[in-house]
Amino acid sequence: MVMEGQKRLELILLMICAGCLILLGASRWGWVLSAGDVNTDPYIEIYPARVGEVALHGDEAELGRLEHAVCESDRLLYLAEPLMQGEDVAELQKGLQQQGIYQGTISGVFDRQTMQAVLNFQRQQGLQRDGVVGLQTWQSLADNFPVPVIEGTRPIPEGEREIVIDVSRLQLIVYIDGKEYQRFPVAVGLSKTPSPIGEFRIVHKSMNWGGGFGTRWLGLNVPWGIYGIHGTNKPWSIGTRASGGCIRMFNRHVEQLFGLVPEGTLVRMVGRTSDPVHRHLKPGSCGQDVITLQLSLRAKGYDPGLADGRYGEQTAEAVKGLQQHYSLMPDGLGWPDVYLLLGVR
Repeated sequence: MVMEGQKRLELILLMICAGCLILLGASRWGWVLSAGDVNTDPYIEIYPARVGEVALHGDEAELGRLEHAVCESDRLLYLAEPLMQGEDVAELQKGLQQQGIYQGTISGVFDRQTMQAVLNFQRQQGLQRDGVVGLQTWQSLADNFPVPVIEGTRPIPEGEREIVIDVSRLQLIVYIDGKEYQRFPVAVGLSKTPSPIGEFRIVHKSMNWGGGFGTRWLGLNVPWGIYGIHGTNKPWSIGTRASGGCIRMFNRHVEQLFGLVPEGTLVRMVGRTSDPVHRHLKPGSCGQDVITLQLSLRAKGYDPGLADGRYGEQTAEAVKGLQQHYSLMPDGLGWPDVYLLLGVR
């Protein structure tokens, strides 16, 4: 009996060690365990953030990671009680409408008419006809959508890359050494979940995540959330305000962009007014209102560094310069008199 107990204990310890190795591999290499109607391609992280080369703050290496993003995760949609509703249901209805299968209003409510349209589409595509919208149904809808061709055959010149995203014109433009090289249509954030405005860097590049994130991910070092440029399984949304704040591209286009720009590439987000400043800002603060302060300091001739939403040493020095010019106490802090001088309230 003692021997049997010892063998059982050894077996349990062996199973625990194996489980630990699996978890370690998932953490280190980004493995994804999935089943059913879920993407089975492995998550591949490439070009880990070269913090020293792009002069990022140490904590920025952990920003922009795709595994932390939830804004484009697809939930299963089906007829339920109460009725399911949301932006994802509206996206589904738009996709089905593009196929000429759904003739109802874009209500964002998964009602019986929506379910019938899903069943009709699933029958057309030879999918399991269950009225449930998972990754296979989303992907089939995407596969039937025409993607405009962006010419990319001309030689790619050497030089520093920079991306400008105009959220008002719904365009992403690649510059090489200050000259426009390529322009892509994009989808940006909804009015209630706007895309951030400011100056950020690509700190993570990964591929094969699939689903709502498409085939490529370029994560940005936005300090208050997980934002990135990525593909989509809802291509009909390109050219609209549709996302949770990320920048969506056609999969074919984001694959072209992925090969054009390295980590560390500067991404300037423009096209709307940044948020007003209402709180007391100081070193360590972060947010869209910090960007408002930084842009206003720059407009007045003071250099806060990148308008990246981080109230760091350089931003504090720029505030001190403003305060000294107007004979205020140069403490480098965001006080109401500073905001009044900058016109950011």
